[in-house]
Amino acid sequence: MTSVADLCDAHEDEIEVCVAPFRDMGARVAFSGPIRTVRCFEDNSLVKATLAEPGEGCVLVVDGGGSLRRALVGDVLAADAVAKGWAGIVVNGAVRDSDILAGLDIGIKALGTVPMRSVKRNEGLVDAPVAFGGVVFVPGDILHADADGVVILPSD
Repeated sequence: MTSVADLCDAHEDEIEVCVAPFRDMGARVAFSGPIRTVRCFEDNSLVKATLAEPGEGCVLVVDGGGSLRRALVGDVLAADAVAKGWAGIVVNGAVRDSDILAGLDIGIKALGTVPMRSVKRNEGLVDAPVAFGGVVFVPGDILHADADGVVILPSD
């Protein structure tokens, strides 16, 4: 996989760089794939439903509004994502079960951790553009991530 820094050099005019202060949580630090999205707030019902679908190498971008009060991904959902073929998960919010996540063969980036599980209200939006960290994540565009950060290239 080409490094994020090299992608920035090669595509300086079209690449978008997310400036959110993510931490690496999964065993895979470098990952890439087409974007799928979920927008939710402290409710991971739609995250669970989406990760239960075949991932086909996609990256799920979860806009949790930056909340660190409730975890949107934990060990069970992350293990399901691995089994379903997701390349990664990027969470604008918190995750939990970080010791277990660190051993799973999937890329996971999140703002932080919290032990509280999410609420279940089945609220949110799936596969609509979401914006945080100075970029818009459009379903179908390609997300690339490594230890240096997260970038997005248009799918054209």
